[in-house]
Amino acid sequence: MLKKYTFFLFLLICTTVSSQIGGKYTYQFLNLVSSPRQAALGGKVLTNYDYDVSQALFNPASINLEMDNHLALNYVSYLGGINYGSAAYAYTWDRRVQTFHAGVTYINYGTFEGRDENGEITGDFTGNEVALSLGYALNIPWTDFHVGANLKLVSSKLEQYNSFGGALDLAVMYVNKDLDLNIALVARNIGTQFSTYAGVQEKLPFEVDFGISQKLENVPVRWHLTIENLQDWNLAFSNPARAEQDLDGNVTNEKVGFTKEFIRHMVIGAELFPDKGFNIRLGYNFRRAEELRIVDQRSFSGLSAGFGIKINKLRFNYTHARYSVAGNTGLFGLMINLQ
Repeated sequence: MLKKYTFFLFLLICTTVSSQIGGKYTYQFLNLVSSPRQAALGGKVLTNYDYDVSQALFNPASINLEMDNHLALNYVSYLGGINYGSAAYAYTWDRRVQTFHAGVTYINYGTFEGRDENGEITGDFTGNEVALSLGYALNIPWTDFHVGANLKLVSSKLEQYNSFGGALDLAVMYVNKDLDLNIALVARNIGTQFSTYAGVQEKLPFEVDFGISQKLENVPVRWHLTIENLQDWNLAFSNPARAEQDLDGNVTNEKVGFTKEFIRHMVIGAELFPDKGFNIRLGYNFRRAEELRIVDQRSFSGLSAGFGIKINKLRFNYTHARYSVAGNTGLFGLMINLQ
């Protein structure tokens, strides 16, 4: 049974593999960080298997009984005046059917001043996108493996252009309670546009991520490691700002080798007191750090830090994520136990 599930998952991944570079795909907001907790741990955490109902927006295999009747509301003050957020809720039908998950992710790009090719004002316009999701997970009988799926409907409006699409997330997760070890593999945004903006069919930001985490035996710390974008090895590019020029004017571009490629796929994080009412989190996103750092200047790009506080049935989370010297983000989250 386990071999059949695993084979089916990898078959779907292989039939849709394509590179995922920013700017080449539509509905890019689907891969934005879903919650402050996730952002604090580097932005691509897949292996939290607990009360965190927002985790299922990225990994549907993490849907479990602890999420029952939990509601999460998250808000992000993003770069350039952009605002986005998410909401998630889980409900356990019964012990046999178990838990269903519903979520919404939205982004508002703000108001823009429209002008024609001659510079004449044509009026203001806006842009916004939203995705609705429904998820479910199943524990494979007599094993520590869980499989899950999210079905997403996506609506996008950019000025006068509209698009509607659908996507599917598939995930498998191994949860070993004896070792407190979690391992996950997720294929996200397998889908298509049902209607296009202007008659041109565009691909969705398909992505395959692998994650592993474990709580240390004698220390109240859970470490996280995520390897992102497995479907595309070539994430790195030669940065013109790092090119070298000799006395004769010959330019030598930056060489991107195996190590630089590999490290751009890595995201690391750690959570202190993960099971307590107060948590401290720290993360580092290597790809973000490499792409946004300024040459010969310390900017701490890629770093993120946050905390969580539980007060009765409320959990408040906050994260500060460092992008560059030009911009950073603050993420706020509130989780309510409605039981």
